[in-house]
Amino acid sequence: MSLARLGPVGQEIPVLWHDGVPLDLRPITTDIDAHFFAADGIASARRAAAKGELREVAGWQSLRVGAPLAQPGKIVCVGLNYHDHAAETGAAVPAEPVVFMKDPSTIVGPFDDILIPRGSAKTDWEVELGVVVGSTARYLRSPDEALGHVAGYVVSHDVSEREFQLERGGQWDKGKSCETFNPLGPLIVPAADVPDPQSLALRLWVNGQLRQNGSTAQQIFSVAHVIWYLSQFMVLRPGDLINTGTPAGVALGLPDHPYLRPGDEVELEIEGLGRARQRMVAA
Repeated sequence: MSLARLGPVGQEIPVLWHDGVPLDLRPITTDIDAHFFAADGIASARRAAAKGELREVAGWQSLRVGAPLAQPGKIVCVGLNYHDHAAETGAAVPAEPVVFMKDPSTIVGPFDDILIPRGSAKTDWEVELGVVVGSTARYLRSPDEALGHVAGYVVSHDVSEREFQLERGGQWDKGKSCETFNPLGPLIVPAADVPDPQSLALRLWVNGQLRQNGSTAQQIFSVAHVIWYLSQFMVLRPGDLINTGTPAGVALGLPDHPYLRPGDEVELEIEGLGRARQRMVAA
């Protein structure tokens, strides 16, 4: 099973994919959001489906696929979290996770357009494993406690403008928080259905050319470590999103720096979590 949201922007229907069809979750929730996860919504959805209480969404084949998570309270990101990505950018392997925040309103659907910002010359791609927080985590005692706070996993595209991020002074956030810079989805797969988040293949193509081909096994700091670490500095709440870093193959690390331009298409996938595609357009 998996969770998704179908329909026009602002009118998405929360659904449970079950036996190949999307079942309408509105009898048990208004959306797939903080309230849904805080109320153990995944378990409620499973029970409702098993009892036959949910109905197939009429005409779903023609509906837009929205981001599977309604706007989270925060997006927390980890940079330089793959050995090969740190190497390609010339950065030292960090002793602790590199943490930055991203504007939650950057989230769009997995097939929506990405807007190349005005004045941008260095818009870059990054396929990442996204972690959706399922229960409040603060001051966890060890990484062993961390995965119990995960609701599910999702394909996340942490789009970046490298000049804004690295050459314009200040923090990374302004190169990460441009409009549409976090396509998400198509699915949230419950944590119980992902046996090992450290053994997932990640891939990304630009205009059909494979650019990123990695595995979460290459992470410097595991998902569990990242959640434990973040909980020492901030409260992680239901519905928050954590982007856990990207493998090698970004434009910043390639010899010819082939940054994204209007008209380019990016496809990305994570093993077991689905595939997404976005077109670049000028803002």
